[in-house]
Amino acid sequence: MTNRSFEIVDVTLRDGSHSMRHAFTKEQVRETARGLDKAGVNYFEVSHGDGLGGSSMQYGLSKVNELELIETAAAECGQAKVSVLLIPGIGTKYDLNDAVKAGAKMVRIATHVTEADVAKQHITLARELGLKTIGFLMMAHMASIEKLVEQAKLFESYGAEVVYVTDSAGALLPHEVTERITALKNELSIEIGFHGHNNLSMAMANTLAAVQAGATYIDGSLRALGAGSGNTQTEVMVAVLEKMEYNTGVDLYKILDVANDVVAKYMPRPQEVTGSSLMMGYSGVYSSFLLHTEKAAKRFNIDERDILVELGKMKAVGGQEDLIYEVAANITKKKFAVAPKP
Repeated sequence: MTNRSFEIVDVTLRDGSHSMRHAFTKEQVRETARGLDKAGVNYFEVSHGDGLGGSSMQYGLSKVNELELIETAAAECGQAKVSVLLIPGIGTKYDLNDAVKAGAKMVRIATHVTEADVAKQHITLARELGLKTIGFLMMAHMASIEKLVEQAKLFESYGAEVVYVTDSAGALLPHEVTERITALKNELSIEIGFHGHNNLSMAMANTLAAVQAGATYIDGSLRALGAGSGNTQTEVMVAVLEKMEYNTGVDLYKILDVANDVVAKYMPRPQEVTGSSLMMGYSGVYSSFLLHTEKAAKRFNIDERDILVELGKMKAVGGQEDLIYEVAANITKKKFAVAPKP
């Protein structure tokens, strides 16, 4: 096999939280973590879908406190390590300290692609706590390559050890991923990662483009469980990379077992490209908006695709979930407006 090392970071227990409506149980986390560890995955993420501190009315309340889930997952780790996500403004330094006490060994500090400057103190703290520290540039399709490089350099200057191109909306195409990863490889001295969503059915193709351009951290989710149409499917990624003679270090049979025997049994629905999630990729809308949009469409009796198109025009980003209902209300007003009498 090609002498190359990849870190496949599995996000089933974090990004999958969106699809699960943040209702993971300890037993589900325990069995998934045990399977990932046995399969040889070095890092897997456990948090509320919107990261540490995300359990709220705004983002959705967790069924089980995330610190308990982190502890549960960490207890199953022989060689694997638990990662967490922190979005400044949602998670705090206190949440990060608590996560470390619960067993977290890595953190991904996530900001909008143009707002890396808000993460300096969080990255500094993460390094002080001895965590593997990663910068996560979300909604990467919304910035020029020049801006992406500028923001990635900020993450690097703060102490991030890896910087991710994060396709939060599943809006990028393979050549766009290649351009972005290549630019970061040329301009940064740290490792580069890629996180994809499948809203345009491009997640696997985009991940391969990232790998071929030099990314060494790549994200996946078992059975593609994640926001929108889900993520690059971990077990598929392992199989494809193995066929391409890359060395992932992950046991294909064992990763298939945890995907099919554990995750498939608790998934609320199959992860597939639907009309609504497809529109998210097409319009460039944050993948975690899907369930909120479906709820708003039912409440106002309108087409959820219309909501997503408007959100795309507004360039809405994570943290603006309240806009979904505002947009839905405005569409309803226009739909049922009575024309003035002549």
